[in-house]
Amino acid sequence: MPTVFLGVRHHSPACARLVERTIEELRPAHVLVEGPAEMNARLDELLLGHELPVAVFSHYRDGHRAATSWAPLCDYSPEWVALRAGRAAGAEVRFIDLPAWHPAFAQRANRYADAEVRYAEATERLCRHFAVDSSDALWDRLFEVEPDDGLAARLDAYFALVRGDAEADAGDRAREAYMAAWVRRAVAAAGERPVLVMTGGFHQPALRALAGVRGTGGIVDPSAEAVGAVEASGAVGELPFGGGDGWALGADGWPQVPAPPAEARAGSFLVPYSFRQLDAFTGYQSGMPSPGYYQQVWEAGPEAAADGLLRTVVERLRARKFPVSTADLIAARSLAQGLTALRGHPRPARIDVLDGLASALITDDLDRPLPWTSRGTLSTGSHPAVVEMVAACSGDRTGRLHPATPAPPLVHDVAAQLARLGLDGGHGSSYRLDLTDATDLERSRALHRLRVLGIPGHGRTAGPEHGIDPVFTERWEPRPSPGREAALVEAGAYGAGLAEAAAAALTERTHDAEAGADALAGVLFDAVLCGVGALSEQLLAELAAGVGELKTPGPLGDVLATALGLWRHDRVYGVARGPLLGAVIDGATGRLLWLLEGARGASGVDFPRLRAVVAVRDAVLHAPELLAASRATVAGIAERITRDPDAPIDLRGAAFGLHRALGAVPGTSTDPAEAVRTVAAAGPDALGDWLAGLFALARDEVTGAVESGGGDGGATESLVDVLDSLVCALPDGDFLSGLPALRQAFAFFPPRERERIAGKLLERRGVRGSARGLLRTTADPLLIARAGSLEENVSRVLSRYGLGAAS
Repeated sequence: MPTVFLGVRHHSPACARLVERTIEELRPAHVLVEGPAEMNARLDELLLGHELPVAVFSHYRDGHRAATSWAPLCDYSPEWVALRAGRAAGAEVRFIDLPAWHPAFAQRANRYADAEVRYAEATERLCRHFAVDSSDALWDRLFEVEPDDGLAARLDAYFALVRGDAEADAGDRAREAYMAAWVRRAVAAAGERPVLVMTGGFHQPALRALAGVRGTGGIVDPSAEAVGAVEASGAVGELPFGGGDGWALGADGWPQVPAPPAEARAGSFLVPYSFRQLDAFTGYQSGMPSPGYYQQVWEAGPEAAADGLLRTVVERLRARKFPVSTADLIAARSLAQGLTALRGHPRPARIDVLDGLASALITDDLDRPLPWTSRGTLSTGSHPAVVEMVAACSGDRTGRLHPATPAPPLVHDVAAQLARLGLDGGHGSSYRLDLTDATDLERSRALHRLRVLGIPGHGRTAGPEHGIDPVFTERWEPRPSPGREAALVEAGAYGAGLAEAAAAALTERTHDAEAGADALAGVLFDAVLCGVGALSEQLLAELAAGVGELKTPGPLGDVLATALGLWRHDRVYGVARGPLLGAVIDGATGRLLWLLEGARGASGVDFPRLRAVVAVRDAVLHAPELLAASRATVAGIAERITRDPDAPIDLRGAAFGLHRALGAVPGTSTDPAEAVRTVAAAGPDALGDWLAGLFALARDEVTGAVESGGGDGGATESLVDVLDSLVCALPDGDFLSGLPALRQAFAFFPPRERERIAGKLLERRGVRGSARGLLRTTADPLLIARAGSLEENVSRVLSRYGLGAAS
């Protein structure tokens, strides 16, 4: 009896009808389906009576790798139809693919991801031949709107063509070798009865070759020798991860399902899914787009689906006050029918209806192609009518699991914790929490743990925004929670308990190769809010390692400042003087010292970098016991930066202030007046930038008295006096060019201190008046200075030609 190989496109109504009809006619002994083999013992769970769509969610996590995967199923999924119809026909139904955690699925978040990207050349040739824009339109043209007669032969020809041009990767070859082992075992067990093998069409030609079968008819030779001959011929390439007959048989006589390593956490659970998640226009890259439309094709046929789409789009547009007349609807219907005939479609295709609607309803010029001409997400700024067309095709159905469906331990732990903390009053409840109260703090931590796990239900509308924000209350408001059940199941991949899962999720965020200082700062504060720092040594290590790899001083300085503030002052979250923050402070300080000493750059003031130097100073002064670098070592680094001519001038000023704040290194000078005179020789711009760095670290030096002349007991002169003398000596042009940098430097002083400096300047000139009035000019001081320079230039020109006024 024959072994029949059906190659399908995932989520295709035409393929689903073919599978159902083939099972009814063939009455096979075995129905083998591309799907996770670890679910074979739980097929009854799949068939409990769920409202589709649902998905098999699989997860894997060990010390080196984390992966999640979904295998979605809807009413018209060929895999689902094979399960349902196979059971009804009395066949033994089995999934035959590797588990989702297997390395063959590396970097693949969707088991049923289509292979179009792997055989793009073949589909592009076919699209050109049939004059269509996309592989979706090509599929509709060849299969969905054509009569079902001859469908299996057309599918065979199509997949043989596209697979012939494509090279399977190592993962695909491993999967095909494993699935072939199941096929050979089923053929041996079936005796004289037929076997149906249903997989994605990309795999069908290779599976037929590996199983020793030619065509869809009888078995020529299913033996291991035949398989070896096929492999040796190079027809399917070298088989990685084991292959051929390398898959051991289990006690039941079927290929063993690979088990994850002992140290790994892995599992699979059913989750509700939605049409929005299935839709290619929202990012789903497998099978058919527009699931709502194809659901209607499955239930009522292409003609009814086309009529329903026309009505739905018009109703949605009218509900949003978009003008659509009866004449527009008639025009859209006529255009769709005309396009169907013009394109030679025996029945209306999805693109016929959409193009007809677009032609009738959109009168504006479009600045981008219509989204159904390619595969991808709907871009922002799309025409409102286009948005509603795509939404109508997508549908709004969300699946629901049967109440008896098993759930991971996290689901039960969350329910128990929310009940114990009084947070189970319904998703419409608001909560105002006092963070100084132990019970409310525990409630806050539970809600934050749900937040970092991405579980909808509540959102925080008020509360502390950073580590040293003096806010001690939080307010949580209800949020729409579609997909909450699925999110809880999926979060179970992180751990069995809520705290454990939140810690694992935060640790994973630190692994992101693109994670910068902002992301790490967010992880740090979230760890504090969730109260997981003391629970996860791995999180501590990851945060410390993460800050040690950042490349930009400014954002890293913000991380250090936040961590230090919490370590010194926190009295709410219980992390003061704790190991979570201590590891981050030490790692960030060491990394910053390395980055600052190697900094190079042009003139100008880098304010984030100056804040980073301030954070280093505070860490050395207030948490020296945490740091691997001693105070003397940091002071020595600051002194070297001060003298480095290639270092940015603002950083040299900041390093001078840091050096002075930490104490002098023997044999070095810390006289600001002397340093200012030296820097002033480079010009007023350099002086302003250098002062900005100094003032960021040591504002008190401006109003203090410091020795001049090398500390030989001579007269004393304040830094204000030195600066006043230098500025007054500047030529008008130099003063005007250097004024913005000088003003920027003095912006580090609060108003009261600027008023004291202004009073000292008035005193030096023997002028009596209000220092506050001197600061409150009627216009921008820079504008006043430029106006004065302009007037002087005009007067000089007038005088040159004898037009000036008499003295």
